[in-house]
Amino acid sequence: MENGTKAKNGHSHAIQTVTFEEVSKHNKKDDQWLLINGKAYDITNFAKKHPGGAKILNHYAGEDATDAWVAFHNDKEKVGKFLQSLYVGDVVDPPLSTLKKDFRDLREMVVKSGWLKSDPWFYLFHFFHIIGLEVLAWCLLWYFGTQWYITLAAILILATVQAQAGWTQHDYGHHSVFPDLKRSHLFHHLTIGFMKGASSHWWNFRHFQHHAKPNLIKKDPDVEIAYLFLIGDKLPVEFGKKKKGFMPYQWQHEYFFLLGPPLLLPIYFHFEIIYFCLKRRDWLDLGLAIAFFMRFFYCYTPFFGGWGTFAFYMGMRFVESHWFTWVTQMSHLPNEVDRDSKNLDWFTLQLRSSCNVKSSWFNDWFTGHLNYQIEHHLFPTMPRMNYHKVAPLVESLCKKHGIEYRNKTLYTACADIIRMLKKSGQLWYDAYYDK
Repeated sequence: MENGTKAKNGHSHAIQTVTFEEVSKHNKKDDQWLLINGKAYDITNFAKKHPGGAKILNHYAGEDATDAWVAFHNDKEKVGKFLQSLYVGDVVDPPLSTLKKDFRDLREMVVKSGWLKSDPWFYLFHFFHIIGLEVLAWCLLWYFGTQWYITLAAILILATVQAQAGWTQHDYGHHSVFPDLKRSHLFHHLTIGFMKGASSHWWNFRHFQHHAKPNLIKKDPDVEIAYLFLIGDKLPVEFGKKKKGFMPYQWQHEYFFLLGPPLLLPIYFHFEIIYFCLKRRDWLDLGLAIAFFMRFFYCYTPFFGGWGTFAFYMGMRFVESHWFTWVTQMSHLPNEVDRDSKNLDWFTLQLRSSCNVKSSWFNDWFTGHLNYQIEHHLFPTMPRMNYHKVAPLVESLCKKHGIEYRNKTLYTACADIIRMLKKSGQLWYDAYYDK
């Protein structure tokens, strides 16, 4: 570390300079530095106070976190002022490849074009179309009764309500609707808590880790599923050679249809959310979730009674879980899964782990525009109605740097999940029995 001078407000004062090699050494749990915009910051003590959770910072310890930091924060000026208290020194040799520079130029163009600004009317219409569908489901039961086909229709409509509310809470969670955090947090609590019965803080804890380091074992919670499924090309071989595993993974492409979509939302997420809220004493999120269930049972108990309403609810979650699982996993699970990013730049990391699904009015609505998964991961605060504007530019940048831009049909993207599970299961089996 060297001393230097830097002019500020007409005065000179001593500053520190560090090398990126030195920054990279501070990557341990009790010693963590980040490189952001050419400056090193010591976030060791701050990590536990970070609003987005400590782990998202831990995952970038000793690395260039510039593009991740820019991607996640709308209020860069405010956060930038806070970083001053964590300042260590200027980095004299920040890593800057041609690809990094090109992506940052693209990001600057996106900002200047106004593509990070939302259209309030889009979100207002989407919000009320969710409310309208929920009212329709209740009216069907009130007017026509609880014959099996009416009940089934109500279940399908309410599953649609929950799926679309899921895409809406995702927008608020990423702060892509409002420019300020206060309204974003308020509407995120409303949509995921009162409208869906889940936890805002739980979602933030899981989802931002996923965005920070997608498809990386021990860093992305969405791929921590080895207790049921082994994914990718490397982990199954590793498990097989070490004789590890809890399941007959060679058949995982078949039992996925029994233990995957049918159980994720109706069973697993309920227990995980309750455990999360109780462990952290998050009474606000737990209270909003309880309010959702009180509202649901108040509306439907007159039609079905207590246990009948519970069965009705689980039927709705069963259908929604299939919708949610296929849409959210088709863009990531079939892609590369590894233990370490090897300091990949932001652009390469997101492209390596994501794929798109071809756009159409149905696909856009059905997936909540998450068929533009690549653009969403590169620009997580971008309002979804603007993904199509930047997509051609991202594809062009991929061609320039020889990076694959995957854009599949909806059927192919879903089928690739099963193909991946079959391939990974066979890799585990062959390694386990030394074939």
